[in-house]
Amino acid sequence: MDPDYRASYRRSASRLTIAAHLFGILAIILMLVWLLHYRGGIEYDSDEPHRVFNVHPFLMFCGFIFLVGEDQLVKLVNNDAAMMSFKTVMAQRNVQKFVHMILQLTALCLGVVGLCAVFKYHDMENREDMFSMHAWIGLVTFCLFCLQWLFGMSAFMFPGASQTTRARMLPWHICGGRALLYMAICTALTGLMEQFTFLNQKGLRESRLINFTGISILLFGIFVDLSVALARYV
Repeated sequence: MDPDYRASYRRSASRLTIAAHLFGILAIILMLVWLLHYRGGIEYDSDEPHRVFNVHPFLMFCGFIFLVGEDQLVKLVNNDAAMMSFKTVMAQRNVQKFVHMILQLTALCLGVVGLCAVFKYHDMENREDMFSMHAWIGLVTFCLFCLQWLFGMSAFMFPGASQTTRARMLPWHICGGRALLYMAICTALTGLMEQFTFLNQKGLRESRLINFTGISILLFGIFVDLSVALARYV
């Protein structure tokens, strides 16, 4: 490819990456304002059920959307096929792979705690588990994420697989990561819609805050994916 075109794609991808970071940080800020100001705080060991529940959206977003999105932005530039951690961590390939796996493992751990929080909340409120579309999409996403992580560990971190096998598996691994990010965003948006419904339109300011949080989450995912798509030309 012509060097001028490569430089143009690099500039475009860099701007999109900056936009993704900004929307991700904005979503975290808006979610903290919502949970701390309107929902009473975040505390896993609280006797207040809603404080326990608030652990769920915060950790699930920070783990399965923000960290995974950051990781996606890390993966694509030095390899013609990765996402936000290879783009932001300039280091040797093995170090980048290690950072990628650590970010994924951290997201997985946050997801486990987030899931435990919502099940604990249901027990405290005597509510039925897995009663909504949000719950089912979320559980499927979590299970597929676990499989994706195990697949990546076995295929790319351990020396068993050949270079040819890894080259064939890499596009599937990357596409799987991008699909899981959008599944996580879909889960978050359906969860926010549930909370909006529970408000019954009584809290106008809180409803607007939830809407802006959802839009920020969606735009974060879009800009992450656009950065990943453009990075293949860098």
